[in-house]
Amino acid sequence: MAILVEQVLNGINYGLLLFLIAAGLSLVFGVMHLINLAHGSLFMVGAFAAAAFAHITKNFLLSVICATLLAAAVGWLVERVIVRKLYARSHLDQVLATFGLILFANELLRWISGGVPQYVPSPGLFSGTVMLPGGIEYPAYRMMVTSIAAIAALAMWMVIAKTRAGMLVRASASNPTMVRHIGFDVGLISTLVFAVGAGLAGLAGALTGPLVSIEVGMGEQVLILSFVIVVIGGLGSIRGTFLAAMMVGLVDTLGRALMPLALSGIFSARAVSSFAPALSATLVYILMAVVLIMRPQGLFAR
Repeated sequence: MAILVEQVLNGINYGLLLFLIAAGLSLVFGVMHLINLAHGSLFMVGAFAAAAFAHITKNFLLSVICATLLAAAVGWLVERVIVRKLYARSHLDQVLATFGLILFANELLRWISGGVPQYVPSPGLFSGTVMLPGGIEYPAYRMMVTSIAAIAALAMWMVIAKTRAGMLVRASASNPTMVRHIGFDVGLISTLVFAVGAGLAGLAGALTGPLVSIEVGMGEQVLILSFVIVVIGGLGSIRGTFLAAMMVGLVDTLGRALMPLALSGIFSARAVSSFAPALSATLVYILMAVVLIMRPQGLFAR
């Protein structure tokens, strides 16, 4: 039971981080109808920047803030210089151009880091464990990441659903011509949405630093899962993106943790170690296939 509770909490933690990444991807597609394959690279920018700032400032919170702002600034620059020219182009052109950005970002980060994996130490205040009801110990840092990601997700939903700025974002997604005619700059709204999405991806990358080693190419893995989440939740739906991210986080985490235990009573330990990781990795895509068979437009598509 302790293992199950811990893995469920890990799945929630992972799902919230995936939501921060996929929400930006969903917002960009919903407002600008842009397929941005380079979104995972913005996650890497946040992760590498957090590692660099952590070694310079020796302050984890400051490094996370700086990395998030840097990722948002990179997103703003990319949108103004490159992405803006792709809005009127076909989705194939968007895919090719943003795929080129992936290659550029990978080589730039490999040159800056020397191709060496980066590590971010956990902040001292959260390096231990916390005691949960039932006597279950859980890493304090993961609990902090879950709290920060949940607050960021709630704040984004409040802005999109309850504020005038969010109303303009939703209006720009549904009828940009009308928004332009009543006197608002749709181009500026698009730039801000892209920068906010980049900042959220950078925040997720910065928070991931103490959990895994930071390597060039990790953005592609995150991008694939983000697209799975957006497809499951429904294109352009923040509510669907959140639910899909939690589903993917739980299925992936529980699958990797419990699949070997479930198969160990049927197959030999050697056989389980050989195919259990690959089998558990396919559970997310099985989930996507089931959802698309039952509801091809996604769970909450408009």
